[in-house]
Amino acid sequence: MRWTIKPKPTQTDIDQFSSELKVDELVAQLLLQRGITTYEEAKAFFRPQLSHLHDPFLMKDMDKAVARIESAIANNENIMVYGDYDVDGTTAVALLSSHLLENYPNVTTYIPDRYAEGYGVSMQGIDFASDNDFTLIIALDCGVKAIEQVNHAKEKGIDFIICDHHRPGTELPDAIAILDPKRDDCNYPYKELCGCGVGFKLIQALTLKNGGTINDLIPYLDLVATAIGADIVPITGENRVLAYYGLQVINMNPRIGFKAIIDQIKKKTLTITDVVFIIAPRINAAGRIKHGQHAVNLLVEKDLSVAQTFAKEIEQFNSDRKNLDKEITEEALVQIQKNEEEERFTSVVYNENWHKGVIGIVASRLTETYYRPTLVFTKSGDKLAASARSVKGFDVYNALEGCSDCLEQFGGHKYAAGLTLLEEQYETFKAQFEKVVSESIDPKLLEPELTIDTNIELSQIDDKLMRIIKQFAPFGPGNMAPVFMAEKIQDTGYAKGVGEGEKHLKLSAFQKGSATIGAIGFNLGSKIERVKNKNSFDAVFSLDENEWNGTISLQLKLRDIR
Repeated sequence: MRWTIKPKPTQTDIDQFSSELKVDELVAQLLLQRGITTYEEAKAFFRPQLSHLHDPFLMKDMDKAVARIESAIANNENIMVYGDYDVDGTTAVALLSSHLLENYPNVTTYIPDRYAEGYGVSMQGIDFASDNDFTLIIALDCGVKAIEQVNHAKEKGIDFIICDHHRPGTELPDAIAILDPKRDDCNYPYKELCGCGVGFKLIQALTLKNGGTINDLIPYLDLVATAIGADIVPITGENRVLAYYGLQVINMNPRIGFKAIIDQIKKKTLTITDVVFIIAPRINAAGRIKHGQHAVNLLVEKDLSVAQTFAKEIEQFNSDRKNLDKEITEEALVQIQKNEEEERFTSVVYNENWHKGVIGIVASRLTETYYRPTLVFTKSGDKLAASARSVKGFDVYNALEGCSDCLEQFGGHKYAAGLTLLEEQYETFKAQFEKVVSESIDPKLLEPELTIDTNIELSQIDDKLMRIIKQFAPFGPGNMAPVFMAEKIQDTGYAKGVGEGEKHLKLSAFQKGSATIGAIGFNLGSKIERVKNKNSFDAVFSLDENEWNGTISLQLKLRDIR
């Protein structure tokens, strides 16, 4: 791994900020490196407030969206809440539909079938709406590129409100309202909301219009926090406020569906990391293995016994997903080796029998082995569908734009995207994608980067520092957990490999003049020879707490050693 230490602010700035906040120099430095430079910014960082959320009516078309929903309710129209089948989409559908159903009965939900309909707004979904007398569709986490579909709906007398956060194309659909902070003509102050976040701004606007307050919406924040974590959007600005309060809801008063999941995993307090790796995969598994509507049903259920039944079903979906994920990843790795493509700039693999529901996960797994932009293809109807994943610093969406003449459709983000193409275009696309990436990527981006906040001494680590760092949470893109480097560390002599195959490294570390502190390095078991016999080594780590037999102690969570 490539170790990169963040630039250090000037000592004058550190001293001044440390004095102003009355905090240790190390804490002042960590804040300055996060772009927090004033007392007020620090106060907002450590004490997020719901009052810090922006006025939802600052978003382009929000007034039109609210007016159309109010008109639908006044005229007793049928409303369809439509969303994508992943975590962001299903949480958004659960959020908006349950909010509307509090006061208005003529609302249904619709999640497209991943296999029969594919990603985004489908013609099949619109036809279903037409056949069942729906005159308003509110699309969440999709729709900003659905030009033909919205036109088709309009011909059938159906209006569209789109709540999306993906980058729009050059042309926008002919919808009543398009809520998307990434629109060029939208001046909303925060651009990084997820799809569920945009849905939350819509219910915030509806609530304010009807004389309510933001406090009325706190019960919905468990959904928003889950979508923020799962969609890997920056945990800055509004997302930080929403995730902060959403985690409180998850841990103190979660909706029945979340309670049914949490009860199965027997964990007392969940962090955003737990949400990403425990709750989100289970919600996602429904859409991957069976149907995303199962996830919505769980998230809106109010009867605990029913929710527990749903949760057990979803637990089985998640188990099936894990088996498929492992099997297909192994097949994909064999394909890369068989084709002698280990030294390419990209990984592009295809098997018509691979399960479409897990190709995104497999793409992520392949980037862990071959650190480079990756696409995993499978057969989907009469076309091929793929999930794309990228590496830090490289925009895979832009790379796909450079290959758009080969594609039927594509959409997504800088680091994750989806696309379809005709089977006869596969080899042409594969060659073109390799060419575009090879000509545009900085070679150093093909080596994993370990970003380090600062170099510290082990003697600086104590309970007080840990308490302050815990207040930096929730962690995520834009606000990662602080990562430190310490030099000339030694082990006490009892380092050992632990876990299955001894693939993890456990040791007790000390520096000259410091006390010993426990350390665990997941997947670093192969580096045990570097620390044996009290050899001196450098380490990169974050701070963690280890709970054992009711006792909590500080430990280093090793990222790398050398």
